[in-house]
Amino acid sequence: MRSFRSLIEQQIAKARTAGQLSGLEGEGKPLPERPVETNDEAALSAGMRIMAEAGALPEEFRLKKELDAVRETYGACQSDAERGKLMQRIADLELRYGIAQEARKKFMK
Repeated sequence: MRSFRSLIEQQIAKARTAGQLSGLEGEGKPLPERPVETNDEAALSAGMRIMAEAGALPEEFRLKKELDAVRETYGACQSDAERGKLMQRIADLELRYGIAQEARKKFMK
């Protein structure tokens, strides 16, 4: 662990000397507030943050967003036939959302 830490320090010093750490976004500003996390939560948070910065949206989040939209549409729907179709869509999305959540939990173990 000690050699890994010194390697990191060397890389940071090298980048600083080359000027690669100047003019970065957020330079001179405090780091954003983040809650204290356990090791598992820290790994998940880091992964989600990297994906968000890259503009990627995990399947679980996409499904949740779509599920919320369909539920809203269902609430405003007047037609029984349309309500039936929307209920089928909600059931399908809930199933897929649950599978995506379980996959993430299993992956993060």
